[in-house]
Amino acid sequence: MQPIWNKIIKIVPLWIAPNLLTFSGFIMILFNYFLISFYDWDYTASGTSPGLVPTWVWLFSAFTTFCAYALDSIDGKHARRTQSSTPLGELFDHGLDSWATSIFVLSFFSVCSRDNGKTGVSVYTMYIYLSIVLFNFMCSHWEKYNTGVLFLPWGYDISQVVLIAAYLLTGTVGVEVWQKPLLFGYYITDVLVILLIGFSLFLSFPQTLYNIHRAHLKKTLKNDSLYEGLLPLVSPLLLFILLTVWVVLSPSNILAKQPRLFLWMVGVTFSNVICKVIICQMSSTRPELFHWFLFPLALVVYAAISGLLGPMEEAVLAVFTTLVTAAHVHYGVCVGRQLSEHLNIYIFSLKKRVQE
Repeated sequence: MQPIWNKIIKIVPLWIAPNLLTFSGFIMILFNYFLISFYDWDYTASGTSPGLVPTWVWLFSAFTTFCAYALDSIDGKHARRTQSSTPLGELFDHGLDSWATSIFVLSFFSVCSRDNGKTGVSVYTMYIYLSIVLFNFMCSHWEKYNTGVLFLPWGYDISQVVLIAAYLLTGTVGVEVWQKPLLFGYYITDVLVILLIGFSLFLSFPQTLYNIHRAHLKKTLKNDSLYEGLLPLVSPLLLFILLTVWVVLSPSNILAKQPRLFLWMVGVTFSNVICKVIICQMSSTRPELFHWFLFPLALVVYAAISGLLGPMEEAVLAVFTTLVTAAHVHYGVCVGRQLSEHLNIYIFSLKKRVQE
């Protein structure tokens, strides 16, 4: 895809800040997610009412996904082109990527639709699918925390191309294409899940371990002790355990009742946890052992699985999701402001700050 990005970058005006490109791509992803959510809140539209989501929505999804993919690919090139590469830009890019990763997946689930007894994907498969994607993202930044090098697997490019192709296919042929067996009784969604698990277990994760091992042999690891090297994994692992306990032991089957809300909360909490790891990796500081999100989440999970919440479980999920989303946005804004002031730059402009 590099030849395409090299041509696109030439038409970007030099006065545009790289962070503006990054943020514009994220806003397009976010807008597309909310648009799909409006037509398909509970992931049933494609399975039970194939015409409920208009054709133009799928085509618009392909357009926004391509634009976001392009903007995310050229922002770094534009930064070097304008000589405006900064730690703020790196954090801005990776921080938004940590959130966009889940939004891409949650939007795609509307194409597949949830299980209706005949076709579709179960909400539990959706949860596992999302967890694997987030695990792959985490591994990349865990690797950089230990080696100082961010290895971007080619699977990212493939995933974006597959997403765009899936939206185009749905818009031109219809969602019915996902409800017909592709080969030997397997549906397209089954094939995608198998490929995802295969790439993660046999390519992505082994590559991460190999790169860390190679850095160890070359004595270029940033962290000498095993404890320091594994520290960034503690909070994400505990987060996954708590969320999985809630999914499995929920008295009201919360994931089945509110899949979109629950999976959104999963993506937001993961993004905040990983952002802390990214900052520690960039600043060569030690990450906290327990992310503070884990404590209120543990209380909510305990109250839910013990039956204390009763019929209020869905309402508590909605409140908790709103609060962690607001906290995540507030955290991002505060970090962005502090870095821009420290580096004497603006976030969305190439102009220098005027010293007071």
